[in-house]
Amino acid sequence: MRLHIIQPTHFAYPFERRLYKTRKRRLVPLTLPYLAALAPAGVKVILTDEQVQPWDPDLPCDCVFLTVSILNSLRAYEIADFYRKKGVPVVMGGPHCTFYGQECLEHADAIAVGEGERLVRTIVEDAASKRLQRIYRADKLHSLRGLPMPRYELLDPRTLARFKTYAVQTSRGCPYRCSFCAERYYLGERYRLRPIEEVLEEIKRTRCRSIFFSDSTFAGHRTRTMRLLEALIPLRIRWSALWNADRVLDRELMLLAAKSGALHLNMGVESIRADTLQQMNKKTTPAERLGEIIAILRKLDISFSFNLIFGWDTDRIEDFERTLDFLERNKVPVAFFNVFSPHRGTPVYEEYRSAGRLRDEANMGRWPGVIAEVHPANFSAEELERNVIDLYKHFYSFRSMFRRLPFPKSKAALTSWFMNFGQRKMIPNQNRRTNFDRL
Repeated sequence: MRLHIIQPTHFAYPFERRLYKTRKRRLVPLTLPYLAALAPAGVKVILTDEQVQPWDPDLPCDCVFLTVSILNSLRAYEIADFYRKKGVPVVMGGPHCTFYGQECLEHADAIAVGEGERLVRTIVEDAASKRLQRIYRADKLHSLRGLPMPRYELLDPRTLARFKTYAVQTSRGCPYRCSFCAERYYLGERYRLRPIEEVLEEIKRTRCRSIFFSDSTFAGHRTRTMRLLEALIPLRIRWSALWNADRVLDRELMLLAAKSGALHLNMGVESIRADTLQQMNKKTTPAERLGEIIAILRKLDISFSFNLIFGWDTDRIEDFERTLDFLERNKVPVAFFNVFSPHRGTPVYEEYRSAGRLRDEANMGRWPGVIAEVHPANFSAEELERNVIDLYKHFYSFRSMFRRLPFPKSKAALTSWFMNFGQRKMIPNQNRRTNFDRL
C-alpha cells in the first residue's frame, strides 16, 4: 500500500488564493515524519510538505492523509476534493478535525479525532481493506512512553536549511487553564510527561546540536524539568522552548537552564495589564515583576521573546503605546503582537458568539495576517488591526532595534538580532497584511 501524507500550505494573503511558499525550513517539521513512524510495517510512505515542496497530483497512491489546521483548512479541502474525484480515499487529522469535524467530513472519506498513536494503524489497515469508517475517535489519552522515533529520512533534504533546528516533544498538555487556550479540549486535561531517557535518545538521533522543545509548557513540572536539564548538560546542545514567565524567578532552575544550553525562551506574557491577565486567567505572568524577569534573563545571557495579545475587554487604546514604551524601555529583544481570537470549543468563544461579537464566524482563523476576529469593547476592530500593525513597524524599526538589542558578541545576542531581521521581513503591509508564519 502507498500512503501519501501531505501537510498543505495556506494562502499567503487574506482572501487571496496565492499559496504561501518558502524556499527551505530552518525548523525541521515534526508532524510528517512522526505520522510516517506510526504507519504499519510494509506500507510505503510518501511525505509532502507543501510549504517548501510542489504538490504532485499525479503521484500514484492508495490513500491520502492530510494534516489540517484552521489556517490551512481551505487549501486542504482543495487537495482533498481533487483526490476524491479520482477515487482515492482521503483521511483528515489534526486539531481542526476536533472542532470542525462535520465540515471536514464534507471533503474527506474519514476524519481522525484525537491522538494519532491510537488511530493511524487502524485507519491504514481499514483503508487497505476498503472499509474506512467515517469517524475514528481516540477516546483515551495515549501514554508518552515508547513513542516511535520520527522518520526524518523520508523528508527531502533539499527542503531543509543548512543550519537547521530539530523539534523534540517532551510532554503534552498543559497544567494551566488560560481562558483563551483550546489545547486541553483536544489534548486532554492531564499534563503528560515523556520518559527522560527517550527524550535524550531522540535528541541524539537527530545528530544536531540545535533543538527546539515543542511542548506547550516545557517547565510545567519543576522537579522533572530539573532532572531533564541535568541530563541535557553532557549533550552540549543549544535549545529553545516555550517557558512560563514566573519560572524565570526560580534562581536554581534558571541557572540550570543556562548551564544546559538554553539559547532562547519564548514566553506567553500576553499583556502588561494585571486586569487583562486576570480576565485571561493567566496565572503565570506576574505583571508587577516583568522588569525583574527581564533583568534576570539578560544577566544569564539568554535570548527571549514575549507573546502579547490585544483586544480584550479590559484593553484601552492607550495600551498599545504603553506596551511599546515598556518593551523598548526594558530592551525586550523580541516580541510577537497578536489580535485576540477566541478558539472554537472554548467557553470564551461561546461567550462572544452568543453576544454577537464575532465579526466573521465562518472565516475565523482561516487567513494569515493581522485580522480582528471580534468586536472589541473599547475601540473599533479597525483600530485594533491598525495599532497592532503599527506596533510591528515601530518595534522592528532600525531605530528601535539599535536601542534594544545588545552588541552581537554571544550566541544569544546573535539569535535576537537574527529574529529581529526575520520579523522585519514579515512586517505587515497596510494593504496586503503579510502573514507572520515564522517556521
